[in-house]
Amino acid sequence: MIVFASRTGNVRYIVSKLQAELVEVADDLTLDKPYLLITYTDGFGSIPAKVSAFLDRNAALCKGVVVSGNTNFGNTAYGAAGDKIAEAYNVPLIRKIDVRGNSTDYEAIQNYYEKSVIM
Repeated sequence: MIVFASRTGNVRYIVSKLQAELVEVADDLTLDKPYLLITYTDGFGSIPAKVSAFLDRNAALCKGVVVSGNTNFGNTAYGAAGDKIAEAYNVPLIRKIDVRGNSTDYEAIQNYYEKSVIM
């Protein structure tokens, strides 16, 4: 399964390009099977609060993180939520995607998902 959080619609667009069970982060969401997390970066490099709360309950089943960001914010802030999640929860950062990404990004995510999440 792919769990996602989208604020501006960019992540929602990205996950629409993938073949997977999709679940949106919600306040009370608790999972019982492995998932790939796809999220956005908040502000200038922060993990969105709802994603942090979700991970506090579900980090043990996370098999990796993909993050959307905007290169216009510079190298330090671009996709920094993914870097922080990877470090804090000891999961691999699969990909940083600029805004909505492209077909190469979607293919890489799909391949990782099929090989490492749904096994």
